[in-house]
Amino acid sequence: MHALCKGKYGGRTTVQYCSAPLYCLQLVSAQQILTKIIDIQENTLNKKILNALVCAAAFGLAGAAMAADDVKIGATFPLSGNSANAGKSAMAAIEIAVDIINNPHPGFEALPLGAGKGLPGLGGAKIKVIAADHQGNPSEGQSQTLRLITQEKVAGIVGSYQSAVAVTSTATAERYGVPFIVGDSVAANITTRGFKWTFRTTPVASEFANLYMVFLSELKASGQDIKTVGVVFENTDYGVSVAGMVRDAAKQKGFNVVADIAYNANGADVSAQVLQLKDKNPDVVIFISYTSDAILYMKSFKSLDYLPKFVIGDNSGFSDPAFIKAVGGLAQGAFNRSAWTVGPKDSVSWRINEMYKAKTGQDMDDTSGRDMQAFWVLAEAINRAGSVKPEAVQAALQKTDLKAEQLMMGYKGVKFDQTGQNTLASAYMIQLTGDNYIPVWPESAAQAKPTFPFKGWK
Repeated sequence: MHALCKGKYGGRTTVQYCSAPLYCLQLVSAQQILTKIIDIQENTLNKKILNALVCAAAFGLAGAAMAADDVKIGATFPLSGNSANAGKSAMAAIEIAVDIINNPHPGFEALPLGAGKGLPGLGGAKIKVIAADHQGNPSEGQSQTLRLITQEKVAGIVGSYQSAVAVTSTATAERYGVPFIVGDSVAANITTRGFKWTFRTTPVASEFANLYMVFLSELKASGQDIKTVGVVFENTDYGVSVAGMVRDAAKQKGFNVVADIAYNANGADVSAQVLQLKDKNPDVVIFISYTSDAILYMKSFKSLDYLPKFVIGDNSGFSDPAFIKAVGGLAQGAFNRSAWTVGPKDSVSWRINEMYKAKTGQDMDDTSGRDMQAFWVLAEAINRAGSVKPEAVQAALQKTDLKAEQLMMGYKGVKFDQTGQNTLASAYMIQLTGDNYIPVWPESAAQAKPTFPFKGWK
């Protein structure tokens, strides 16, 4: 079928056959074609032309509808329960990423899809995020992932905060062949099961453990008296995995682990664990804890008058804004790990933080930042694939090669190995000063020098 286009002959508009129908359909909107149909009907022109225009209009309207279809991406986090604040913060960050991708916001052009025109690889389609509350429960995470895949028909999923939930959720995605991007869960076994549909952008437990020990070794070399370490960890996949890596890294660097304390997550009393620490008196205490536990430990430190020389939080609970709000005044000088910093005024990260503050009333934390970065990586891969078909998105993720300057987090880049782990993920040490964490190590990322010892509430 030939399309039709307008031309001017002798000062009047005419309708004629066109030799480039596809190009012409791109230039003439369906509304314009329908208007011309009405004109033709009124002037009783050739019925053959009328029929052709009706076909062209139908074709144009169908194309417009296809271009307008949203691309659904699932996001599964704890939106209720003990970790609800962390989950809601992650969702707020992801919603900002969606806004930046879908709509023009000057200053984000350096980021993939930062021009705010939707997904050009899919005709400018907009992203629609579908939230799912797994409540911090691994079985609920499995159910919510299944719902996102079978009912919502998402192109991919981001999650999950708790490593135990990420383990079950990624297993479901693997079974159904849908890409699942892990933005913040760090248990080693998430990417050691031979899965082909799981990708993780965040650094992992072994990298964190090595980071802590290199940091402590440099402090020791500078004159700090650091010989012994205590490891306190919640006894799910996250805590057990990271604690094992910390234990091994400490021994390799010559530190003596004198306290190795596992506890049940979300308990009501940690006095016994704090008394064990007080008895063993390690120079450094490393906490691998979610929010409610981290808050409880700092309160117990004060009530039992215990102040170790150094406190290191393994992100998670220590990064949650709820932690600073609840016990920031009791944890002054605590160290933490991070790949996020607000950065100088008018930088990409500063602009993102301004949007986040306007939405939530607080600065963005590292965990939320890592989830935002994971979401961005998935969106970029879908756009590059030019398709929402799982196999196409999976192939695009496998070929991801983002540079540091294309990221809103402080990674060296994003490039996945055969296990789905980002080989360019990285982090640095930050220290709680007042109501904010300040980057203090390594020197190349530092905004201030680290201070000692742990001040706590004094």
